[in-house]
Amino acid sequence: MSIRVTVFNEYLHETFDEKVRGIYPDGIHGTIAAFLKEADFSVTTATQNMEEHGLTEEVLASTDVLIWWAHLIHDKVSDEVVERVYERVMEGMGLIVLHSGHASKIFRKLMGTHTERLRWRESDDKEILYVVNPSHDIVNGLADHIVIPHEETYGEYFDIPEPEEQIFISWYEGGEVFRSGCTWRRGKGKIFYFKPGHESYPIYHMKEIQKIICNAVLWAAPKHNMTLTEGHTPIPMAEKK
Repeated sequence: MSIRVTVFNEYLHETFDEKVRGIYPDGIHGTIAAFLKEADFSVTTATQNMEEHGLTEEVLASTDVLIWWAHLIHDKVSDEVVERVYERVMEGMGLIVLHSGHASKIFRKLMGTHTERLRWRESDDKEILYVVNPSHDIVNGLADHIVIPHEETYGEYFDIPEPEEQIFISWYEGGEVFRSGCTWRRGKGKIFYFKPGHESYPIYHMKEIQKIICNAVLWAAPKHNMTLTEGHTPIPMAEKK
């Protein structure tokens, strides 16, 4: 069965900003969904203004990997939906958080942080995305670095827990560096944060970026459905003497 992916996008910039609409006429979610479908994933999209943000119990129950893009209205996301997503990650659903999704309620809840601290500026700087974990599945088929001609600059310090795996580090021509690709595990779920993707640049049209996201879906998807034993349990018969 094909891996089932849901792409969430708050879908605001594209509705009022002509430049963003020109780059992503079908929305950022539409662009991401299109290349995922080309890679033979089963894809659903969800946006902020849909009922329950499109992330109903039924949708999430049939989602193997959730991709999250948001920027302007993190605080408007329903706490009930955030809790629902959190529980699914703990049960094994993969989560890929893109760009400014670092400030989303769900990412901060999973990371255990209450701030969104980092340096940033919009100045059309070049970004070089360096692979620092060349054996990782997420970088399969990539060169050792990717040049993004123009992108919003992020810089350290980035308020996140120590990554379990550091996949990418970015350098910007202004001198900043940034931990731009990191993974964690929470419960049975895998989480990948990937920084590139400011709405004013055609980042998600780049084949290398598309490759990374497709690889990340393959990595984050649950591989099995082992049931975890919880609560008070008797000594298993095999352990009795």
